Amino acid sequence: MPASSSASHPEPVAGGRASAMVPGTCGELAQGMLDGILCMVTCPIDVYSTATVELSPGESGISAPADSPKARRAVSATLDYLGTTGMEARLSLDSLLPRGKGMASSTADVAASIAATGAALGRELSPAQVAEIALGVEPSDGVMFPNVSIFDHRKGRIAITLGTPPPMRVVVLDFGGSVDTLEFNRTDREASLKRLGPRMTEAVSLIKDGIVRGDPLRIGHGATVSAVANQEVLFNPYLETVLELSRRVGAVGVNVAHSGTVIGMLFRNDSALVERAAAMALRQLPGLESALHCRIVGGGVKAG
Repeated sequence: MPASSSASHPEPVAGGRASAMVPGTCGELAQGMLDGILCMVTCPIDVYSTATVELSPGESGISAPADSPKARRAVSATLDYLGTTGMEARLSLDSLLPRGKGMASSTADVAASIAATGAALGRELSPAQVAEIALGVEPSDGVMFPNVSIFDHRKGRIAITLGTPPPMRVVVLDFGGSVDTLEFNRTDREASLKRLGPRMTEAVSLIKDGIVRGDPLRIGHGATVSAVANQEVLFNPYLETVLELSRRVGAVGVNVAHSGTVIGMLFRNDSALVERAAAMALRQLPGLESALHCRIVGGGVKAG
């Protein structure tokens, strides 16, 4: 990812207002070590966070929702990055993404806030710039990059767009509970991740090939390889029963939130099949609290 470079020219004194949308995810298609670097393969879905930022000349205060301190820091970091001072900012967020589940709710809020702040100043920030600012706030999913991407979610050393995913659906299964991603990322799991490196390489190869061929089955196979391998990193007690159900309902594979709680059943673009699978999951999976069916989409920032 390009090195940091703050704007060298003065920013306009007048304020502005802008909105930006960023998708959440159903976990990741894969996550692990590639060439000694921890990274993920994104799984964006059609559930978005929308941030609206209104700027006006003032004393550099930021008004933001009390339960969104990371998004507030993102606005502040973006103003600093762009060399902007003497601005008051008002941030509002609109999102249906649940928190603590591994659905990139925090990253979507942060990335949308960054992009909206830039747009309010008349600046269109690149995905790499959005990622750079976001990583200064917290480890971040790569959903600010277009399509399906490989991203080093801690340091940004890898950011590769793999291409447009074929039409696919996912049933997002939530068995309750949550994971504190900041706490999760503080734990040293390097030895386990290095040992599982060959599985990550296999998973990424299958996913890349599936995207190139437009083959959901290969993508699902690669995601399943990574999900099963991740049991040695963050054990999910529901994965085996979901794997059994996914085979019976015609899914092409499963994926997980590698630092969260949700599990996805991946499907070709067949809405009737997906609706039947979601209903069956609710009837047959003990402990399941919700089954949300979504489209897998390309990542990236969109105007709100």
